[in-house]
Amino acid sequence: MPLDIADHALFLFVPADRPDRVMKAGVSGADAIIIDLEDAIATDAKPMARKSLVEGLAGGSPALPVFVRVNGVGTPWHAEDLATASALDIDGVLLPKAETAADLVAVRAKLPLGMAVLAIVESAKGFSNCDAIAEASDRIVFGSLDFALDIGAQHGREALLMARSRIVLSARLANKPPPIDGVTMAIKDETIVEADARYGASLGFGGKLLIHPAQVFPARCGLAPGDDEVAWALKITAAAGDGAARAVDGLMVDAPVLARARQIVRAHQRFANGTPT
Repeated sequence: MPLDIADHALFLFVPADRPDRVMKAGVSGADAIIIDLEDAIATDAKPMARKSLVEGLAGGSPALPVFVRVNGVGTPWHAEDLATASALDIDGVLLPKAETAADLVAVRAKLPLGMAVLAIVESAKGFSNCDAIAEASDRIVFGSLDFALDIGAQHGREALLMARSRIVLSARLANKPPPIDGVTMAIKDETIVEADARYGASLGFGGKLLIHPAQVFPARCGLAPGDDEVAWALKITAAAGDGAARAVDGLMVDAPVLARARQIVRAHQRFANGTPT
């Protein structure tokens, strides 16, 4: 069955030179694994990491979908990374520093038919082309740390609000799944991870990149609607009946309000109690 990329919300990074962590990631509660050949690997270690990736997956793949983050277009390792990924039994690749739709077209041409291509927008140039990148990729990802660095901004909510909102809009205009938000550097502070995931979801993001298994549970809790939202949505859907406009608690409920309530109920069913469904 073809991979439905929209089904996955939490993507957990694993360094390619640590194949022992791949199977552990498979039982972390994440929705998918990203084996990283890029930022997690030192320059002189990349060829060996590529070899470790192949050997690690040869021993069996985890139950979760597996993606490989290759090195970016124009780097010395990009071509070999793609050649390696194309020969593996994986679900897709993640292209960092995607800056044009042509980058995505070129990558897809070198991969087997049906292998997903996710694009990380993490530079000013990439952001300027995010509509086209969203069209050319299967799902768009916001590389918030590198983007903030590229534009000389703080890695904070206020500084990156415009970029986050625009990337959500790009994904919607392209009729693609909601984008995936960037990483939270805090590993052991569950409050920060949960709050970041909730903030991203409030803007329209459909998931989050994770760098440690300890982030999985709080991130999933953050993606779940709050108790008040769920109570409101259940009341609206219960009262809607045939879907005709009517008043609930003195407020008019018409089609858009009912549709939003149903979205919240679906999200609650998926992320309830911090566990995947």
